Amino acid sequence: MASVYHPGELSVQERAGVREMADRIGRSIRSTIPLAAQEFLRSEPMAIAGSVDPSGRVWASLLVGDPGFMQAVNERTIRLKSRLANGDPLVNNLTANDQVGLVVIDFATRRRMRLNGRAEIGADGTLYIHARQVYSNCPKYIQARGWERRRAETGLTPKVRRQFGRLSEEQQQWIRAADTFFVASHHPDGGADASHRGGHPGFVHVLNANRVIWPDYSGNTMFQTLGNITSNSQAGLLFIDFESGATLQLTGKARIIWDRERTARFPGAERLIEFDLEEGIEISGASSLEWRFMGRSPFNPA
Repeated sequence: MASVYHPGELSVQERAGVREMADRIGRSIRSTIPLAAQEFLRSEPMAIAGSVDPSGRVWASLLVGDPGFMQAVNERTIRLKSRLANGDPLVNNLTANDQVGLVVIDFATRRRMRLNGRAEIGADGTLYIHARQVYSNCPKYIQARGWERRRAETGLTPKVRRQFGRLSEEQQQWIRAADTFFVASHHPDGGADASHRGGHPGFVHVLNANRVIWPDYSGNTMFQTLGNITSNSQAGLLFIDFESGATLQLTGKARIIWDRERTARFPGAERLIEFDLEEGIEISGASSLEWRFMGRSPFNPA
């Protein structure tokens, strides 16, 4: 039987010593959307999409809407209707390259699922994603949050606040304080992917105005993100300000650091990921959701 993994993923699994376990877990990957997953998608107000721009750079984008804005139209296709700021690159990216990765999380219950495939943009701007890989992920490192619709009087409309090539001091503080972010990656054969990363505030370290580093904790052993980065260093990061609704989208190059001495400085890390910024977009009013913090993940390393 052909492997569900591409050579980059297989390489990381081999180096991490989890090939046999990854093979077992890989059997859960399917090309159709189960009924339970269809119901899950319909109940959620937010998704993160990974895409690739015409120059090959990878971006992560936020999609929000009232529950029901994501709907399975059949067992292989979902429909999404969401608003985006004019400066968000998602639509232009998918027009040039239809590969897309989606991660959807219910923060309150820590349930999450991934759906990777090919996108189609309807005449009215509706996004359709035709599934190639569908699977659930474990609840590790997800901080519990509840949401409600942001008050109408705030009048937030998605708007690009700034585009930049270096992180400002304010943006560096934003990243240092984060307990959650998302990473998008891409492989020419495996397609685009979006994934979640979480930990205690401060788990992402800002080394300078162009470089950040974070620990890679024990996960599901499939290594889609790290496998993609092994084959293609282009990656995209997304940080959400859960209070204000602003987002920080970064695109650049990532690399895996296997050095044990450096890794030992990060509690719970099995390896490190270093990211060099090429371009960023800060958007105010990107999210119409207001989040209430409920608790840290019990899996976060001390």
